[in-house]
Amino acid sequence: MATYLIEVGTEELPADFVAAAIAQLKDRVSHSLTEYFLTPDGIEVYGTPRRLAVLIQGLPDQQADREEEIKGPPAAAAFKEGQPTKAAEGFARKQGVELSALEVRPTEKGDFVFVQKKTLGRPTPEILQELVLGWFTALEGRRFMRWADGDLRFPRPIRWLVSLWNDAVLPLELVNGSGKLEAGRISRGHRILHQGDVTLSSAADYVVTLQQAFVEVDPQVREEKIVAGVKAAAAEIGGEAEMPADLLAEVVNLVEYPTAVVGDIEAEFLELPTEVITTVMVTHQRYFAVRDRQDKTKLLPKFITISNGDPKKSEIIAAGNGRVIRARLADGQFFYRADCDEHLETYLPQLEAVTFQEELGTMRDKVDRIMEISQQIAEQLGLSEADKEIIASTAMLCKADLVTQMVYEFPELQGIMGQKYALVSGEAPAVAEGIFEHYLPRNADDILPQTLAGQVVGMGDRLDTLLSIFGLGMIPSGSSDPFALRRAANAIITVAWDAGLEIDLGELLAQGAKDFVTAHPDKTSPLEALQSFFIQRIQTLLQDEKGIDYDLVNAVLGDDAEYTERALTDLLDVGDRAAFLQSIRDDGQLAKIYATVNRSAKLAAKGNLSTDSLDPTGVINPEKFAQNSERDLYAGLVELVPTTEAARTERDYQKLIDGLAALAPTVERFFDGEDSVLVMAEDPAVRENRLNLLGLLRNHARVLADFGAIVKQ
Repeated sequence: MATYLIEVGTEELPADFVAAAIAQLKDRVSHSLTEYFLTPDGIEVYGTPRRLAVLIQGLPDQQADREEEIKGPPAAAAFKEGQPTKAAEGFARKQGVELSALEVRPTEKGDFVFVQKKTLGRPTPEILQELVLGWFTALEGRRFMRWADGDLRFPRPIRWLVSLWNDAVLPLELVNGSGKLEAGRISRGHRILHQGDVTLSSAADYVVTLQQAFVEVDPQVREEKIVAGVKAAAAEIGGEAEMPADLLAEVVNLVEYPTAVVGDIEAEFLELPTEVITTVMVTHQRYFAVRDRQDKTKLLPKFITISNGDPKKSEIIAAGNGRVIRARLADGQFFYRADCDEHLETYLPQLEAVTFQEELGTMRDKVDRIMEISQQIAEQLGLSEADKEIIASTAMLCKADLVTQMVYEFPELQGIMGQKYALVSGEAPAVAEGIFEHYLPRNADDILPQTLAGQVVGMGDRLDTLLSIFGLGMIPSGSSDPFALRRAANAIITVAWDAGLEIDLGELLAQGAKDFVTAHPDKTSPLEALQSFFIQRIQTLLQDEKGIDYDLVNAVLGDDAEYTERALTDLLDVGDRAAFLQSIRDDGQLAKIYATVNRSAKLAAKGNLSTDSLDPTGVINPEKFAQNSERDLYAGLVELVPTTEAARTERDYQKLIDGLAALAPTVERFFDGEDSVLVMAEDPAVRENRLNLLGLLRNHARVLADFGAIVKQ
């Protein structure tokens, strides 16, 4: 068994591409070898800023011989009067066999021509020469470039190739325009610590040989060394380092030989908000911030950076990095002091100079719309005047920090600085917290807002964006969603569910669409598109986030306007009903009533009873009863009315399920008992009476869900 190595050496690659390329190569190499009937013992994919490599262990010297049965054209087309046609000749020629090797066999679709073909295994090195460069040139990513006079595209120019089959060079040639790069056994070591070439004696020695040249090719090993180094460095100075996952993942692919280096900042910079300091360190400098081990709310005047340089020169490296961050923090200090000289409200007029969207006006216009929608939500929730005032102030100031010097320089601090400046300006803590929280959640893994102001104003902000962008016809399609409208809709629903906010989304959408058309009379109403969009979002969240079975989600959302309106009118109810349906499926209660309810619903569809009717009075004529099963079903439905109404009002659907379960034996008698009836009786009045009985039962069940959408298990 053999070991094969391919290394593609480059100029410094973007860190995010290295991670993406490793993931793509793991998938692509495995599938590619499988397609060629090669099964190695193991595949390792490595990457650093200057190289991508694949090491394949346990490869056979050649493919195994294999026999294949290949299906050809229909016999009727392959042979005419017993003689082969051009179709038969072409098939035989393509498969490389004589005409005598063709066989006719019967299939479900008639007689077809077949051939038993033995294929000799090809040498594995020969196959690899055809495949390996394609693994790399087919990689996908952002910001690819061309170099020299060729058309080859890659994130950075490719400078060397290594291709080893065991200890021998496997020839490869990469052509780019007039240039040609031939593979050999020469790699390169660390740019500073081992300048010059590295000769690889064999593929199996790749990792160790590069380690001796101060290059750790395995990103997992680099990550472990970085984590250990940062923790040790922080412990030496009495602190604990913050290691955000995104920062760690990026730093791993910025270095080939990581060394943790501790640097200093002036204590005066610690007067800045912590978020400013950590943003400068993490986002702009890729440093790790260090918190005081005794008081984790405080930062130490230190930072830890991961150097790719000479460990012996760590002091010089630390000093250089310190100068850079010192300048950034000095800028932040200046911006902060200048911003704090003004009350946050004084920045509002400057929002008139910031365009939200060309056809939608300025950010100041957007703030006015957010204030209006937020007050509509507050009215729906029946909030106190004090809460309404907090929400109004939060909505008015929620975007004011966008025009401060700090946020202009560090946009990722929007909301965070709004909170800080609101407190400096003397605003209520609830207003300040609401300004920060109205941006939450910022992504799928983010925390949710906990204050009423943050929840309501966040909904107002997102609803305005959805109404406005949909109104312009910019509806997300496929993977294209430049305004993050799916995320905005998901956030509205998720926040309502998490906080238990009884908002009427349908009413908010209707009013918002009406206001949009009033402001833009040349546009059509976005209402129907938004209703459909939110139903899709609810469906996705229930299935993907809540883990509700797809058919149960379909059952609570239905396929008619009644269910759509109900879901949008009461978001909490649709979530509760879906979760309850899943729970009674899991504990077996659903199975006990499914058959009778579903059978009733299917027959009831033959009648014309409206789906909102629950009370038998005026719908059922007892004088038309011929059997006791009819009378008992009628009596049971009368008793079920208050139970169903209570279940709907209190959202306690267990009451409804208990009522339907108690009625199930009576329904079974109605269908199949000794006193059963023929529902589709010849007498039209009797037939309608019996269909209405079943329609009423269906309608009671519909208070929970459309049982016709539920799949029997």
